[in-house]
Amino acid sequence: MTGTAVVALGGNAITADGEAGTYEEQRANADAMVHSICELLDDGWRVVVVHGNGPQVGNLAIQQDRGRDAVPVMPLFALGAMTQGHLGSLIAIALHQASGGRRHRVVGILSHVIVDVEDPAFERPTKPIGPFFSHSEATQLAETRGWDIVEDSGRGYRRVVPSPRPRGFVEIQALQCLLDAGHVVVAEGGGGIPVARRGDVWEGVDAVMDKDYAAAELANQVDADALVLVTGVDSVMLDFGTDSQRRLDRIDVTEAERYLAAGQFPEGSMAPKVRAATRFLQRGGRLAVITTAALAAATLRSQGDDDTSVGTRIVPVLDREGATA
Repeated sequence: MTGTAVVALGGNAITADGEAGTYEEQRANADAMVHSICELLDDGWRVVVVHGNGPQVGNLAIQQDRGRDAVPVMPLFALGAMTQGHLGSLIAIALHQASGGRRHRVVGILSHVIVDVEDPAFERPTKPIGPFFSHSEATQLAETRGWDIVEDSGRGYRRVVPSPRPRGFVEIQALQCLLDAGHVVVAEGGGGIPVARRGDVWEGVDAVMDKDYAAAELANQVDADALVLVTGVDSVMLDFGTDSQRRLDRIDVTEAERYLAAGQFPEGSMAPKVRAATRFLQRGGRLAVITTAALAAATLRSQGDDDTSVGTRIVPVLDREGATA
């Protein structure tokens, strides 16, 4: 199976846990991740790369706050644009280097995502950004800066901001033209720069998009065959962290939704990825993959046998024998 694949890389993978987030660290992480994209290209896939920016935009927000006496503070959507440019350049440079003599054409585009200002998400901030804080640090930041801060999957406390549903993409026609012309496109960084229609013009909106949901929406709009959601673990797990923990090799949409309803996947971790995968498949996608960058190409190649070296594949429907219907 080949065709068009949308690959979503996490911002947390570009700035890993325990790292300060220096340029050198981010560059090394990007270099490691893009080898899987080159594998997909060598296998004959057309590729669009989407990436997260949670740690990076959060760090930039802290820089802005601490430098407010010297330079003007920018709105959150502008910080999203800044990190989109930075990370898009980082990934494009890494892809150019990793592809070597294969000369894959790579282009990054500044991308805006359309949101509805009446989306309920603006009343309920849920999207984590920035570094992790201790309980005492989180309490102080909430009091002094008015931030909404929540506990994030047992790893500490993080700032949360509105994350409305993506409704479309301003540059979708340009993106499709670049893809059709044979380019590897790096787009919708951080899920896209949020904008809403104000009369006849677009205006920025303070929010951070969920890159997995944005990747699923984009994949459907470009009629992609596969959605690859890169994460920090090889496979989706059931009963994670318990003695009965077990990996999911291949499931269909019905199974995925049943596990979601049962609370198997944390909202701050795997739930958005599984939900994005099901949305993509329900709207015409053929295959969704959740795994690490290193296993992404191998998981796409897998035919769903008992090979335990690959990640989790989600398909629209499985028949009783486990084959794709």
